Amino acid sequence: MVSACSIGLAASSIVLVEVASHGGVADAGAWWLYPFVLLAVAAPAIVGAALTTHPDGRRVGWILVLGAASVAVPLAAQPYAEVALLSDPGSLPAGAWAGLISDAAWPLFFAWPVALAFVFPDGRLVGPRWRPFAVAAIVSIPLLVVMVAVMEDHLAPPFGTIVNPLPFTLSWPVSARLPVVLAMFASIIAGATSLGVRYRRSSGRERLQIRWLLWAALLVPAGLMSCLVWGAIAGDGGDLVLANLLVAQSAAALAVGIAVSRHGLYQIDRVINRTLVYASLTALLGVCFGAVSIAVGVLAGRGSAWPTAAATLTVAVVFGPLRRRVQTIVDRRFDRARFNGLTLVRSFESAVREGRASAEDVGATLAVALGDPHAELVFWLPESETYADASGAPAVIAEDGRARTEAQRRGSRLGMLLHDPALREHRDLLESVLSAAGLTIEIARLRVEVMTQLSHVEASRERIIEAGYSERRRLERDLHDGAQQRLVSLGLNLRRLERSLPPEARVIGPALGGAVDEIGYAISDLRQLAAGIRPARLDEGLAAALSDLARSAPMTVEIHAEGERLPASIEAAAYFVACEALTNVVKHASASRAAITTHRKDDLLVISVQDDGIGGARPLRGTGLAGINDRVEAHGGHMRIESVRGAGTLIEAVLPCGS
Repeated sequence: MVSACSIGLAASSIVLVEVASHGGVADAGAWWLYPFVLLAVAAPAIVGAALTTHPDGRRVGWILVLGAASVAVPLAAQPYAEVALLSDPGSLPAGAWAGLISDAAWPLFFAWPVALAFVFPDGRLVGPRWRPFAVAAIVSIPLLVVMVAVMEDHLAPPFGTIVNPLPFTLSWPVSARLPVVLAMFASIIAGATSLGVRYRRSSGRERLQIRWLLWAALLVPAGLMSCLVWGAIAGDGGDLVLANLLVAQSAAALAVGIAVSRHGLYQIDRVINRTLVYASLTALLGVCFGAVSIAVGVLAGRGSAWPTAAATLTVAVVFGPLRRRVQTIVDRRFDRARFNGLTLVRSFESAVREGRASAEDVGATLAVALGDPHAELVFWLPESETYADASGAPAVIAEDGRARTEAQRRGSRLGMLLHDPALREHRDLLESVLSAAGLTIEIARLRVEVMTQLSHVEASRERIIEAGYSERRRLERDLHDGAQQRLVSLGLNLRRLERSLPPEARVIGPALGGAVDEIGYAISDLRQLAAGIRPARLDEGLAAALSDLARSAPMTVEIHAEGERLPASIEAAAYFVACEALTNVVKHASASRAAITTHRKDDLLVISVQDDGIGGARPLRGTGLAGINDRVEAHGGHMRIESVRGAGTLIEAVLPCGS
């Protein structure tokens, strides 16, 4: 009911202002102020009425409702008195009382903002020691209203000829109001101070709520500064100042409503930041426009269109650079964490672009930029629809209490940031840093994706190699335990049959002996074939197998091999590297000596074959060297060749052999 009456008074004031204006009242008010007047009353009235039913905002809601009434009454009293006393005298009753209310009720404009400052957001004082200041505000504001009302015999202009309707007045000097005025302004300062104390002590939801009210309070000086600059340029900024105050009052009511009901709905840090930036930018552009207009006007003379054109062009040119500069200053001064975070991210991006840093380290950079040492960035792999860490390993996202925020760029999912839940209270910092790092995160994600695919290829290649090695072992066992044993058994049976022949059958003895010899040759061939598949001496270690290889070579071959056992597949690979390299030496090097050396370095096996031949071998020229290189790379290693013409050749292969 109170809210509806307040809105009705505001609407009637608009009608009365129009009537007074048509009745010849010169100071009735500008028509464009009407929406601001209605908004200044309707915003606290509607928001307050809604909050009176909210469990967390009943007290604050009633402050807004009564505040809307305290604003609507003097706003409606002024045009009412103008119609009743000036435009059409006697047309409305109690015109003198309306004029008195419009004259004396101005301190009520401060009442509800001061009350909010003392008790927002929970409806209670921040502490017992603030009770005297609240009492001073409760006493000083109504007392000042009464003193203004009773200390003049006549009403204030434009009703100066109307006698004060009160039955009595006090003939005190105007200076008698000074202590009460000072007390009222002291209570306003105390309310702002108590709000600052509450903000420093607060955290989480309460801090976000107070930020909304601080943003509304920020609109007052920001708007006044803009109005003063515009007034200095264009003149007559009085109505602009009034409009600014009305907008600030409306914004305060809306901010309170959001803070109590939906404090996390919008990013208050960004709202405050942008308000500071664009208020400062407006003032600076206004000064720039005025300065250029005056300077060009002096040169071009009065009546020329050049001043306005030059000022407009100047504002258009400086707008972009000036906005960036103001944004930097505001961030550095009022949002140091965001400024430092963005500076760090941009510096890291430059380092990545110049090759001084790896994009995969962006997660560590984000942790520093956000001030969260436990923050972790995992990358989204769309092909497998899983997350991976910077090394390409699958990421296990555990329920460890950390909050999760998706990293996106142009609508594409890049990854997920696991971070401290407290960063949700600083959405502007979190989203600004993630947005600034978007390109680097995308580069890192692509690199991780390629790294993961390569690891899958390498793992697949290792499985193929192991399968091939196992198959060679199976063939070797099958030849040894199957065909070779059967041939041996057949040879023994034939030899036994030869010895047991009767004298009259000795004529077939030579044929049986020849068959046994052929069987022996077949067994020898099978043994050579089995040795080609996998030398039997490899069961005793790489050093033993290389020693056998050296003995079968048609030249002097020195072996310098360690006896440490290695994985079977690595020993086989190293043996065949040495075998193929030695075959190349015999075929092409015209060497008299060769040396095979193996040693282990950390988790790597280094095998080298060096000869004193003619040299001049070209890397990967011919199937021999290419085959060696393919075998080494298949095991995840690499090969090096040094071959100076006339100085021999060195082939060195490095194979990972695990721990």
